[in-house]
Amino acid sequence: MVATRQSHQQDKPADFSTRLELLELTKEKRDVLIKANSLCQALPEQQHQIMAMEMVEILVEMNLDAETLATAYITPYYLTDLVCIDKVTEVMGNHVAVLLTGVSQMATISTLAHQGNGTVQVDNIRRMLLAMVEDVRAVVIKLAEQVCHLRELKDSSEEERVIAAKETADIFAPLANRLGIGQLKWELEDLSFRYLHPDLYKSIAKQLDDKRLGREAYMADMVEQVRTKLEQVGIKAEVYGRPKHIYSIYKKMAQKNYEFDQLFDIRAMRIVVDELQDCYGALGIVHTNWRHLNKEFDDYVATPKQNGYQSIHTVVFGPEGKTVEIQIRTHAMHQDAELGVAAHWMYKEGALPSRGSGYEQKISWLRKLLQWQEEVVDGSDLADELKNQVVEDRVYIFTPRGDIFDLPLGATPLDFAYYIHSNVGHRCIGAKVFGKIVPFTHQLTTGDQVEILTQKQPNPSRDWLNPSLGYIKSSRARAKIHHWFKQLDRDKNLSAGKEIIDSALQKLELTYKDLEPAISRYNFRELDDLLVAIGAGDVRLNQLLNYITDRTDDEPVIRFKNPTKMTGDKNGIVVDGVGSLMSHVAKCCRPVPGEQIIGYITQGRGIAVHRDDCDSFTNLKNKHPERVIAVSWSDEINGSYALSIKIEATDRAGLIRDISSVLANEKVNVLNMNMETIEDRQLAKFTMQVEVHDLSSTNRLLSKLDQIEGVHQAKRSH
Repeated sequence: MVATRQSHQQDKPADFSTRLELLELTKEKRDVLIKANSLCQALPEQQHQIMAMEMVEILVEMNLDAETLATAYITPYYLTDLVCIDKVTEVMGNHVAVLLTGVSQMATISTLAHQGNGTVQVDNIRRMLLAMVEDVRAVVIKLAEQVCHLRELKDSSEEERVIAAKETADIFAPLANRLGIGQLKWELEDLSFRYLHPDLYKSIAKQLDDKRLGREAYMADMVEQVRTKLEQVGIKAEVYGRPKHIYSIYKKMAQKNYEFDQLFDIRAMRIVVDELQDCYGALGIVHTNWRHLNKEFDDYVATPKQNGYQSIHTVVFGPEGKTVEIQIRTHAMHQDAELGVAAHWMYKEGALPSRGSGYEQKISWLRKLLQWQEEVVDGSDLADELKNQVVEDRVYIFTPRGDIFDLPLGATPLDFAYYIHSNVGHRCIGAKVFGKIVPFTHQLTTGDQVEILTQKQPNPSRDWLNPSLGYIKSSRARAKIHHWFKQLDRDKNLSAGKEIIDSALQKLELTYKDLEPAISRYNFRELDDLLVAIGAGDVRLNQLLNYITDRTDDEPVIRFKNPTKMTGDKNGIVVDGVGSLMSHVAKCCRPVPGEQIIGYITQGRGIAVHRDDCDSFTNLKNKHPERVIAVSWSDEINGSYALSIKIEATDRAGLIRDISSVLANEKVNVLNMNMETIEDRQLAKFTMQVEVHDLSSTNRLLSKLDQIEGVHQAKRSH
C-alpha cells in the first residue's frame, strides 16, 4: 500500500503554522518556508496553500534542502500566474527563482503522454532537458506535484481521473522509475492504477485487508527470529516488515498469471545493514536457517539495475511453510532506492556523489539526449525518443570493445549502428552477433555483442523507413535516416518520389489526379513538392495512400500494452483502464474494424472513437490533447457498422439494377438510399447508408461498385 504521510490524514490541520510545526524542521528550513508563505499568504487561493504544504511534506521526508522546499511551496501559485518571477527573485533570491523556472519548464513532460502524431515544439523539450540535467530537484518537485494532483482528484469526475491517471502511468511513474525515486514511483503507480482499474484495485486491497491481522502477526514473529539470528553472529541491522504496493501485486499477478494466494511476496521484509559485506553475511544467515527458492533469487548488488537500484532479493519458506520475500541492502543503497537522484541534490553545492552512487548513470541518458537533439530538427522525433527512453523497456548491447548501449526493446542491428553514430548507420552493410552474420531485421537481446560491418561511402536505403519491413525500431534511427534523405538535392528526391508513387498508383489503379487532395492536406503548393517529400521520406507512403484511398497502411494497430486479455465493448472497441466509461463510434468519420483508430474522452458521453486521420479528431486533439487515449479493435468482432457511401455515375438504364446486384452479392444490408439525377449532364448521384463488418469488406464493396459500367467513382462519405 502507499505509505501514509501526514498529508494523507483526513483530520490534518489546515493552517500553515500548525502544519509547519508538525514537520519538526531545522531553523533554516522553517525560516525559508515562513518567508515563502509571506510571499503567498495575501493571495485568495486557499486550495493552493493545501497543495503547497502537501508538496512540502512529501519533500521533507525525502530530506530535500531549504531551497527545494521553498520552491515547492511557491510552485502552485507560480504555475497559475498568481506570483511573478520578479517578485520571487526579490523576496526569495535568485536560486529559488531559477529552480522555479526549471519546474515550470518541466510542464512540457505532460505533452509527451498525449502528443499522438502531432509535433511538440522542439525548443520546449530542449529547455526541459536542460532543466532536468542542470538541477534534478526540478524533476522531483514536478513528481511531487503530480502526486498531489492525483490525490486531489479522488472526488472528481471519472473522465478527469482517467485523463490524469493515464498521463501518470504513461510518463510520470516511468520517469520516477528511470531516476530511481522509489518513494514517489510507488505512490504514482498505485494512485493511477486505482483510477484506471478501480475494480481490480479494490479487489486486491480487499484481499490484503482480509488477511492483514494474520499476516502482521506472522511477520512480527518472522522479523524477531531474523533479528535474533543476525544479533547472534554480530551483524548490526534494521529488520522490519515492508508494505506491499497494490500495483506491484497486480503486475506480478498479471505477468506470472498467478492468483493472489500464489504470490511469494505478500509477506515481505527488509534487512538494512551498515556495510556491503554484511549484505552477504545476512544472506548467508537467512539461507542457513530457512530454505530458499532458487528461481526467486536476484543479486542486484553485484549487477545493479539500469537506474542504479541495488539490493539482494530472496524468497524463503518461513514458519508453516509460508513464503516470505526478503530484501537485503545497505543504508546507502536504501537511500538510493527510495530517493534516486533526489538523494544527491547536494551536487549543486559541489558535493558530487561518488561513481558508485549511480547518480551519473541515472542522468547520463539525459545528457545523451541533449547531444543527440543537436542533430534533430523535428520536435516530434525528439519527443518520441525522450518518451521511449523513459517508458519503453530497454535492451543492453555490447560493442566488440566492451562499450555498452541501451536501446528500445525490439531494436535491430541498424538501430544499434545509428546509436553508435550517424555515419556508422549510413554506411552499414551488415552486422554480426557473437561473430555470426544476422539480417538487418534481427531483434537484439540484452547481452548481445554486435559488430557493425560498413562500407566507405554512405548509402542508406529508403526501405529502412518502411515500418512494415521491420528494419528499424527506434525513432532516433528513423530521424537520422530522414535527415540523410533531406540533404539529397531536390532533383534526386523528385525522381525518387515519382518512382515510388508511380509504382504505388499502378498497383492501386489510381492516377496523379487522385493525389491532388493530398497536396493541400500536407501543406504543399504543388504536386512536385509532395513528390519531393515522398522521395525524401518526409511523407510516409502508407499514410498518403491511406488518406487518398481510405485504406489503412501496413503499420499494425497501436494497442495498449496490457498483461491481461481484454474483450471489447458492444462496439468491438478495447479501451485500456477507463472504469465504466463506454465508447461510441464517431459520426464524423465512422471507422470500421481494421482501420487505425484513436479515442477522445468527451464530456459526459464516454469515449468517441475516430479514425486516426479524421479532420474533426485533429481539431479536437489540438484543443485538448490530454483527452486523447489509445484504443484498438477487439480480436473478436461480430457486429456490423453503419457506413455512408456516395456513388457518381453516368445515368443509364439498368444502373440501379447493377448497383443492387453488387450489394446483394456482397451480402450488404442497405439501411437507406437516395438518388439524385442531373439530366443536362446525364449524371446520377447516389447517397446510401449500408452495414459493413470490417475494412476489407468495405474496400471490396467500393472496388466492386467502381467496376460497374458508367460509375465514375464510389467512395465513403463523412
